[in-house]
Amino acid sequence: MSFRGTLRVFRQKSRDFDFGCYGFSFDSYSFRQILQTTDMSTYIKYLSFVFLITSCASLPKGDPISSTAATDYTKLSNWAAHPHKKDKADMVPEGLTKVSEDDLSVDVFFVHPTTYTKKAINDSWNAPTTDLKLNEKTDNTTIQYQASIFNQAGRMYAPRYRQAHISAYFTEDDDKAKKVFDIAYSDVKKAFDYYIKNYNQGRPFIIASHSQGTTHCGRLIKEVVDGSQLENQLVAAYLIGMPVPKDIFKSIQPCISSDDTGCFVSWRTYKNGHNPEDVVRGEQITVHNPLTWTMDSSHADKSQNKGAIIRNFDKLINNATDAKVENGILWAAKPKFALSFLFTAKNYHIADLNFYYVNVRENAVERANAFLKR
Repeated sequence: MSFRGTLRVFRQKSRDFDFGCYGFSFDSYSFRQILQTTDMSTYIKYLSFVFLITSCASLPKGDPISSTAATDYTKLSNWAAHPHKKDKADMVPEGLTKVSEDDLSVDVFFVHPTTYTKKAINDSWNAPTTDLKLNEKTDNTTIQYQASIFNQAGRMYAPRYRQAHISAYFTEDDDKAKKVFDIAYSDVKKAFDYYIKNYNQGRPFIIASHSQGTTHCGRLIKEVVDGSQLENQLVAAYLIGMPVPKDIFKSIQPCISSDDTGCFVSWRTYKNGHNPEDVVRGEQITVHNPLTWTMDSSHADKSQNKGAIIRNFDKLINNATDAKVENGILWAAKPKFALSFLFTAKNYHIADLNFYYVNVRENAVERANAFLKR
């Protein structure tokens, strides 16, 4: 089957979801995997995903090259999270510890997933970073519910970037799609370069991301960190929500324990027993169990889950769900929470991080401390 024919099949199998009310950021799986190569055979080999898309999304009509202006990271307004401003990444769920940024010796560079899912702004394929409504949506979802996970481990830096519209995952114009994702990546790289030159000052750093954010951070690490002097400052990378090959980097390897450093972790979450069709799987894909931080297939009981954040940011759900690595994906039981009967999806992509909020939070601190003691 041709690439376009395969894409049509996935469109037919797609289901529409919008779980914004649960605090999860919305994103889709894409045919553009984190390698961001120009080789279409590589796309086809690695990038077969189940799609989630909102009913409001439509193909933008603008030019992906000229429809948005380049982002200026000298302006604090172009950072969704930054130590020099009060933002949603600073928030801490009730019952968890708040740490002053002045006491932190590590930084966190976080790249958010797709929040550009509704009607295209000015027919642009790439989101303008100046749109107040979209920025508010980003801040109230992924920045609060995902980036905040890491604020006990380090000072938070989360750039706004000209993210690709969700429809870029569906267009049959592959050249246009590549341009759209390249524009988004160019902002992420520019933000990271600015962070390193102006804020880092040799400090250790964590790179954390989800979905489209992982698409760009995988490429960023390949091009800028892997094998460079910056690798010596890398505490760990949390590349969540995309299939990340174990050998994606030349030097940086998957983490092998909860306190391993200079490494990366990754997983994608599905309902227990669900074997999704047309999703890249297999032993070549990095999958960590976020309750044990190993890659073996042993089952981790929900009693090891220290707290999930689902709908109410200030309500930790203890023992929310379990975790088990299964042939390239992570299995988890459906948790119980208010209105959980409405949550019928077997693809838990939107909850990759939130199901394991406290465990990920504590692990980031553990790795930061291990790096500093090294």
